[in-house]
Order: sequence, then C-alpha cells, then structure tokens
Amino acid sequence: MSFFNSINVSATGLSAERLRMDVISENIANANTTRTSAGTPYRRKVAVFRSLESTDFSDVLAKAQGTNPVGNGVEVIGVREDLSEFKREFNPGHPDADEDGYVLLPNVEIVAEMINLISASRAYEANTTAMNSTKSMAMTALEIGK
Repeated sequence: MSFFNSINVSATGLSAERLRMDVISENIANANTTRTSAGTPYRRKVAVFRSLESTDFSDVLAKAQGTNPVGNGVEVIGVREDLSEFKREFNPGHPDADEDGYVLLPNVEIVAEMINLISASRAYEANTTAMNSTKSMAMTALEIGK
C-alpha cells in the first residue's frame, strides 16, 4: 500500500464520518418536530456505509487466494430512514394531537444520538491521526534521501 493510498483511505473515512455527523445533527435538531411537509413526525435518518473494494491486480489475486487484501476505504451508499415506530405522548393541548389527545413524536432518542455523535467524532479523529502519521512517515522517508 502506497503513502497516497493510505492518505486516500483516511480521506474517505473523514468524508464518511463528516456526513454521519451531519445526519446525526439533523436528527438532534428535529427531535421535537411533530409535523413535516409530508404531515408525519420527523423520521430518524441513518447514514449507511460500504467498504470500497480494491480493483488492483494484487488485491484481487490475494482475495482469490483466500488472504485478506487491504481495502480502499469507505463510501456512503445512502442515508436511510429508520422505520421504527413513532413515540406516542398524551398531550391534548398540542396542535398535532389526535381526537384522543395523543401526539406522535419523532423516533429520535437524544441519548442514542449523542452516543453516535461521540462515536463519529472519535472515528473522525482516528482518521485524522492515521493521515497525519502517514504524512509524517512520508516526510521522514524524504529526509532520509537528503
């Protein structure tokens, strides 16, 4: 694996985790949104990732031989809605309450979103550290040639 490939892998991780943090931020911002343009409560969103498969001959050969080739990073294949049930709360004074006084609330759990946000932040930091380490190794290799 070359230095540039290592940096590219870290860059894909940075991009994916940034998008994940954006999605989590949107979920937190809409945690109390009881009516969207579709007329339903806000539905939690989740970023879905997929490993990028290498197309290099050496990696394809290694995979065919049953060894583990090094990957090419990660890509976001989409942002999907969480189809779990909405929460129901008795609040007859709410403008979106039904005839029985119940309001449907978004399926967003703030505590779970905060945990996911911390996880995404740590993954972002880890990718930054990996990229900086690769850069440092490349700079050291260049200094050896002086």
